[in-house]
Amino acid sequence: MAYVDFDKTGAFKKLSALPNKGKDFSALLTAERVKASKVPAGGGLTYSWAAKGVEKAELDALQALADEQDLIGKYKALLNGEVINTGENRKVLHQLLRGQLGSPVIHEGKDLGKFYAQELERFSTFAELVQTGKIKGTTGKNFTTVVQIGIGGSDLGPRALYLALENWAAKEGKSFLKAKFISNVDPDDASQVAASVSLEETLFVLVSKSGTTQETLSNELFVKEKLKKAGLDPSKHVVAVTSETSPLARNPAYLDSFYIDDFIGGRYSATSGVGGVILSLAFGPAAFKELLSGAHEADKLALEPNILKNAALLDALIGVWERNFLGFPYTAILPYSQALSRFPAHLQQLDMESNGKRVNRDGVPVHYSTGPVVFGEPGTNGQHSFYQLLHQGTDAIPLQFVGFTESQRGDDVTVEGSVSQTKLKANLAAQIVAFAKGKSDTNGNKNFPGGRPSSLIYGKRLTPAALGALLAHYENKVMFQGFVWNLNSFDQEGVQLGKVLTKKVLSGNSGDAALDAYSEILGV
Repeated sequence: MAYVDFDKTGAFKKLSALPNKGKDFSALLTAERVKASKVPAGGGLTYSWAAKGVEKAELDALQALADEQDLIGKYKALLNGEVINTGENRKVLHQLLRGQLGSPVIHEGKDLGKFYAQELERFSTFAELVQTGKIKGTTGKNFTTVVQIGIGGSDLGPRALYLALENWAAKEGKSFLKAKFISNVDPDDASQVAASVSLEETLFVLVSKSGTTQETLSNELFVKEKLKKAGLDPSKHVVAVTSETSPLARNPAYLDSFYIDDFIGGRYSATSGVGGVILSLAFGPAAFKELLSGAHEADKLALEPNILKNAALLDALIGVWERNFLGFPYTAILPYSQALSRFPAHLQQLDMESNGKRVNRDGVPVHYSTGPVVFGEPGTNGQHSFYQLLHQGTDAIPLQFVGFTESQRGDDVTVEGSVSQTKLKANLAAQIVAFAKGKSDTNGNKNFPGGRPSSLIYGKRLTPAALGALLAHYENKVMFQGFVWNLNSFDQEGVQLGKVLTKKVLSGNSGDAALDAYSEILGV
């Protein structure tokens, strides 16, 4: 498998030779194009690229790029268990959590696909025992609340998925345990959550792959002190999600332990026990398995070599065109669904931690732009916040809209001739066209330049399958972009330096005068 820097490819030269001053969206964005520019994305979702500034010349060159960089071949190598994470000498197997698409992956004599399936059944059974009252807390009361203690990928993804399905579960009668999350080492976070629950009816899920994450272990001790002061046995109220080699594994201090391995990166772990335990407890194992099914369908669609039939690959390549040839350094994620309120935060970590790299897979600096800055907020809230800059600011920012034709709860009201869900959809449609076409006005303050490209992922209703497909779409998009840029998208050295210096501060002997001065100011 050949891994080559992007600017060393023939496709880079061809793309560089194309006009890159943008498109006239007033002529480009027609009804015929909107109807034709659709790609299945799995889970009942469709990806639309109609409002992106690409035509046949760009698409042909991007197809040539996908072929030259053998993006599908590299994806297949990942699925077959090759060492893709070169920085840490690890396989990359989050897709295997959702179902096998390549050869069986064997490591040290263990079939990892079977191991992941066994762990899924283990925590599914555990969730059912908790929900039916066969596993209880210290005082014999049923658990009514589950609280996840974790940070980064152990919090952002699971929290985003939980919030995304809360209304769906309420409508479908699939609500079991109420879920809450503790992530920040700021003691106010743990204190607020602990004060908001009945501790004797609360099950805590401690998530740390290494079993040594400073913030997570601090919050664990905080919670255990609260349990002890309430006269409760922590070993009957805490389960661990960790690796089999961590100090948390098979530890009698925990009610049970569920396992992940080093081949599942934190930001890619939401479809492992990291997300699966709390989602299965909250919504039932069947809902979590439906989410996995939607993700697996999207993973399978991502194997298609024709970019016009592969939503994740096309999204990735258009993003490369915008980042490297149109010079757009940002991407906004704009879900027109309140349920996806924390999904942009998860995608921030997914994208920026994966492709926020300035060196290639061999540690050599690259000479082209890589991952964009990602931010977002649900519509229509964002329209009353930062859309001013998106419409009329000096920088054009590519936009990624997500929307659904139906609400999750189906509870609505008619005002001025239309229900709220119809108003939400009308706003979404209007914004896509407004960003693309703009509006001319002799008053410069009221002139909208347009030419602001956007995509749309849409479906009928946000269900577990749709959510799983949406999650996998973005995971695969980030993966393909990393392959194009010749990056190792699966390590995160950029988050380590601050952790190391924090330990030095806490030791009281950092050896860095500036660091000691800041520590003195902050009263460390």
